[in-house]
Amino acid sequence: MAVRKEREDLWWMSKAWEDYLYWQEHVPANVDTVNSLIENIRRTPWTGLGKPEPLIGDLKGWWSRRITLEHRLVYRLFDMDKPAKGQARPQKITVIQVAQCRYHYTR
Repeated sequence: MAVRKEREDLWWMSKAWEDYLYWQEHVPANVDTVNSLIENIRRTPWTGLGKPEPLIGDLKGWWSRRITLEHRLVYRLFDMDKPAKGQARPQKITVIQVAQCRYHYTR
C-alpha cells in the first residue's frame, strides 16, 4: 500500500493516485470535482459537498463523497505530529488519506 504525499496534509494511496491520473486524462471535469471535494473536506470533514457518509464493515473509519452518481471519493482523516521548527513540542496536523476516487467502494 504505497502512499504519495502531495502535501503534508494530503496523502494518496497508489490506487487513488492512479484514479486521479485517469480523470486528468479522460474526464478533466471530475478532477475539478475531486479537488473541490478535498478542499471541502479540509473545511468540513463530515458535512458539505458530495453527501458525505461514513462507511461500514471492512471500511469502517473511512468516509465517502459523491464525485458522480457512479464514482466516489473514499477518504479518512487522522491526526499526526509535525515537527515544528524552533518549538519544543510538535504541532498537530490533520491528514486526509485518499483511498480511491473512481468507482464505488473497493479497497
